[in-house]
Amino acid sequence: MSEPLLRLEDLQKTFGRAPGGIRAVDGVSLDLHPGETLALVGESGCGKSTLARLVLRLTDPTGGRILFEGQDIAGLSQPRMKAIRRDLQFIFQDPFSSLDPRMRAGSIVTEPLAVHGLVSQRGERTSAAVRLLEAVGLSARHIGQWPRQFSGGQRQRLGIIRAFAMRPKLIVADEPVSALDVSVRSQVINLLQDLQDEQGTAYLFISHDMASVKHMASRVAVMYLGQIVEIAPKSTFFSAPQHPYSHALLSAVPISHPAKVRDRILLPGDPPSPAAIPKGCRFHPRCPIAEPRCRTEVPEARPVGEGHLVACHFASPWPLGGGGGRPR
Repeated sequence: MSEPLLRLEDLQKTFGRAPGGIRAVDGVSLDLHPGETLALVGESGCGKSTLARLVLRLTDPTGGRILFEGQDIAGLSQPRMKAIRRDLQFIFQDPFSSLDPRMRAGSIVTEPLAVHGLVSQRGERTSAAVRLLEAVGLSARHIGQWPRQFSGGQRQRLGIIRAFAMRPKLIVADEPVSALDVSVRSQVINLLQDLQDEQGTAYLFISHDMASVKHMASRVAVMYLGQIVEIAPKSTFFSAPQHPYSHALLSAVPISHPAKVRDRILLPGDPPSPAAIPKGCRFHPRCPIAEPRCRTEVPEARPVGEGHLVACHFASPWPLGGGGGRPR
């Protein structure tokens, strides 16, 4: 196994002051290796987008370390971060609001090159724009068009190739297909994989869409209330998840075969507020297998298989498996 491209060590982000502060990210530790895709899944409000912003230093951490190629970037000044940003890029969720409506497509995709001084002459920017647009299935005739003249899928392609223009080592993709029609999602997912194969880029892939995760990911990390509760290779996660929260997430995934059904796990209530995190295991108020121990003891992440960590006192495999179901 290669050295991690990205390593997070006890990463924390609290908004506001204690004791009423909101612990959006609370002690996250994980590794991401060159060329792999780590999918980050969990309910809305669990801290996924905040973690993405921390990795990119769009917001500063409260504690912990962010090691990129072995260098702690958590405390770097913005001038020192500028050079590193060439290797750290972002694909935004919304292809409508993430593009400047006052810039034409050619300027949008070459802006990163201009910011870092890689192109200066007008002719260079034009040839670079053509090359980049053609890489995502667009053409030279799109250079002078405004974002409003593109479809949602085309706008997301502009956002994707803008991120890839610098040939970065890591891209954080925050729900990159959730705003797109289902008919367009597979095209964009395939484009992301083709560009990854070509450039060897690593992805931190944030998504609610388990079908996209299953197609894209090398590993899956499950986040709940600011913490990672399970992390596993993709095949293991979808066939034998062990945390009760992972069971519930996968039980909600539709089964394509009409002759099969899956027992849906309905969790009671809503996730607790990050400003009032429960004692012990923070999942215990909604957990179907919680016992008294869960209300007082914080579970440590423990290995249950190769590359498989679970933070649960009573973790156990899901007998139905993540990809199947039982016959009617």
